[in-house]
Amino acid sequence: MPANSCGHTDSGRRHFLQTVLLSAVGGVAVQAGVELAAPERLNAQSNLSPDTALQELVSGNQRFAANQLTSIQHDLTVLKDRTVDKQEPFAAVLACADSRVPVELIFDQTIGHIFVTRVAGNMVTPEIIASLEYGVAVLGVEVLLVLGHSGCGAVKAAMKADAVPGQISALYPHLRPAVEQSDGNFDKAIIANTKIQAELLRTSSTVIRDAHKAGKLRVEAGVYDLGTGKVTLS
Repeated sequence: MPANSCGHTDSGRRHFLQTVLLSAVGGVAVQAGVELAAPERLNAQSNLSPDTALQELVSGNQRFAANQLTSIQHDLTVLKDRTVDKQEPFAAVLACADSRVPVELIFDQTIGHIFVTRVAGNMVTPEIIASLEYGVAVLGVEVLLVLGHSGCGAVKAAMKADAVPGQISALYPHLRPAVEQSDGNFDKAIIANTKIQAELLRTSSTVIRDAHKAGKLRVEAGVYDLGTGKVTLS
């Protein structure tokens, strides 16, 4: 795949004047009545470290949960013009196909900022690995997040393992390890699945593993709560 088939852009990344981030582990929280700082645009993705890239996602989710979105203020026409030939996302996200999980929106990001892959159950497959390897090796993302969500139908179906139409049951083997770790608890299965899939990415892909070991990439897992809008890192 040529380097510019999906491309890069100089549409800048954001750096926050005041970071209200929790550290790379732990939950995302928004304090009542606290105004979240508006981001200052950076000139290029290369200005972001893996830690800062993760901060960008978490702080964006804080703004989303607090109904203080900034991405809607961007000139979409300009963004589209600048990303016609190139893209330079700072993050990659493996999310569930569920329509209630609009990845860019819940992280308060816009065109060209997040390289998104989606499949029911946010599970790792050869095709997902190939796509994310492109994001890491060619696009140069600095953080890769496996994002599960509350009420995940794929995980619930795998726990029940009932007969289903078509090829839906093809999901079950990928999700079975999380089911086995859950002790029958639905929420625990969802969390376990994100951790298992993140570890698969760290170990099954030489591209991702090498970037992670070199400190060029963070590979994290988290769960989006459909009710509160908050993402909690696992």
